[in-house]
Amino acid sequence: MLFSRKHHTRRTGLKLLTLPMVWAKRAFSAATFTRKIPARPSQALTGSQFADRVLKVDAPQREQAILSELRSGNLPNFLRSLTPVQFKFEPANAKPIKGTIFVMPDYLAIGSDDDFLRIPMNFHSAAAITAGFGFLLPTRKMVDAIYDQSPLHFTPQPLPAGPEMRSTEYYRTHNEMIEKQSSARGFRLGSLVSGHKKDVVITNRLAKSPGQIAIYGWHRASGDPIQPLSTVHGANYADYSHGIRLISETAIVDDKPRSIFETLQDSRLANVFSDEGVIRVTQLLANV
Repeated sequence: MLFSRKHHTRRTGLKLLTLPMVWAKRAFSAATFTRKIPARPSQALTGSQFADRVLKVDAPQREQAILSELRSGNLPNFLRSLTPVQFKFEPANAKPIKGTIFVMPDYLAIGSDDDFLRIPMNFHSAAAITAGFGFLLPTRKMVDAIYDQSPLHFTPQPLPAGPEMRSTEYYRTHNEMIEKQSSARGFRLGSLVSGHKKDVVITNRLAKSPGQIAIYGWHRASGDPIQPLSTVHGANYADYSHGIRLISETAIVDDKPRSIFETLQDSRLANVFSDEGVIRVTQLLANV
């Protein structure tokens, strides 16, 4: 196995996030956000088994295997319970705008709750999975907010740079390091966690650099990211340090449910969730 997962609890001094009352009264279930994700097959591969299966294949074959597993619903059940992350934007000469997004508590993974592998993937694969599941990749502002509001923070653990960064063995080794840190600190499975990987993000820079992948984050304890926003790598690039955090297509803006896609393309509302203003999501993904 990649690890033996034990569920722990940890008390923190942070306040728990609460949903806006108008939304909470509607009593939406987790299935509201994850209805497009298939149920995990009873005989699906564990994370360890998947790592073994793709250990010797090349990157394109591994990407196809990742897509196949995720499209079949082979991801841990704890990722299906989303966590709210809240925002407040104060425009000049106007009343503040409140917003809430719903995010997976950890990075996308293959396997079961007891044996899973956090799985990096290239931008083509990430875009296909987010679209198929009815989700979106985060903006830089979302990544910062997720870190700020996570009750549990990992200490970043970079591995030596080199060609091995893109290998399945590095994927597995880094996942094991994260799990050892999680166990040592008593992190609870399903809690909102951050600080253990860089995020693959959407940004307007992709419009100027089509065919690239954008990465950002891997925050230190100070709150500063190791990785500034970058589009230096091509869209086929993926390495062990990358994580895919999914954001629900439904957001709340001033207590009303809205499409996150429409919100990011609204000149009045985009700044709630983006530090770049309007982001033409559809146009960016068309270049993938």
